[in-house]
Amino acid sequence: MNDSKIFIHPSSFVDEGAQIGDGTKIWHFCHIFPNAQIGQNCKIGQNVVVHSTVKIGNNAKIQNNVSLYDGVILEDDVFCGPSCVFTNIFNPRSAVSRNSAEFYRKTLVQKGATIGANATIVCGVIIGRYAFIGAGTVVTKDVGDYELIYGVPGKRGGWMCECGEKLEFLRNRAVCKDCRREYRKDKKGVQKI
Repeated sequence: MNDSKIFIHPSSFVDEGAQIGDGTKIWHFCHIFPNAQIGQNCKIGQNVVVHSTVKIGNNAKIQNNVSLYDGVILEDDVFCGPSCVFTNIFNPRSAVSRNSAEFYRKTLVQKGATIGANATIVCGVIIGRYAFIGAGTVVTKDVGDYELIYGVPGKRGGWMCECGEKLEFLRNRAVCKDCRREYRKDKKGVQKI
């Protein structure tokens, strides 16, 4: 990994076979396992671990102290706040070996989603496009596109614009007060118009 288009702090370990896109920066004390895939222009904060089957899209930002275990996929433009937690085994036991791919539940975080600091993502869920998970939230089930989720366990607290502002709906329509994007809401959820 001596490509001048990639920055890797000397205190970090990037194992042979890891794939890292141009423009990506990996900061202090990280470990990137073999075969991990990290896209272009990502920022990987201090003390981040990325396991072998993890896939990270372009322009993702992973803040300090995040561990991405086997089975986690982050699409483009995903933000993971400091110390957010991903799991990959639903029913771990120290005395029962479940450390192989057959026991890992996949977790998918779709394009543009935000996960707040110290949130916990229980394995096996899908977090929809541009969803917003509040700090300290425990996500135990799938999250729809544009949903704002917070609490323990996480519950819907509204809807978010792609720019990160909370949407206010009137007669199932919303216009973002910041970027002016328009949305509609129906039984299936929220869609951008």
